[in-house]
Amino acid sequence: MRHPRILVFAGSTRGGSINARLAAAAVKELALADAEVTRISLADYPLPIYNGDLEDEHGVPEPAKRLVRHFLSHHGILVVTPEYNASIPALLKNTLDWMSRRGAAGQPYESPFRNRVFAISAATNGQFGGIRALMALRPILELGLGATVIPEQLALARAENGFGENGSLLDEHDAGSLRRVTTRLIEEAVRYTL
Repeated sequence: MRHPRILVFAGSTRGGSINARLAAAAVKELALADAEVTRISLADYPLPIYNGDLEDEHGVPEPAKRLVRHFLSHHGILVVTPEYNASIPALLKNTLDWMSRRGAAGQPYESPFRNRVFAISAATNGQFGGIRALMALRPILELGLGATVIPEQLALARAENGFGENGSLLDEHDAGSLRRVTTRLIEEAVRYTL
């Protein structure tokens, strides 16, 4: 089996973010399964709030173009999102909006959301684990952007107490769910390496 390239990032740039911790745990799982993993932080890709006039005047910002190149160079992408007001954070939505602009990709145009597979997960300190954010993110990726998103996902509840000292998930059920997400992501991403 060829080793797929998997990109992992959290939709939060906050220091000590539980979603960044979940992304780190996923990176370990993916590496253990022999995937070639790249983890990035959206803090390294600052973008203004999307505005069509701004795009007309200045084009797509370079950070969005760099993100598109990252997506295009990977077979699978894992997005770990916080939940803000029963949806995804503005940072993540704005990033996806800029990346969806045709000027973000090179010529000839290639969508950063098609011809690769996505997985989604979330972590919150509440009892629902970010499930409402996942319910919001899935249609954005699938319906809005044409991405293929695997059905497996992890909504990590009470995440402030969910991690051990080594960064792994303490609860066996949660750890098993993360393993299922990463395993399926690798299996599906392998198709794009052929």
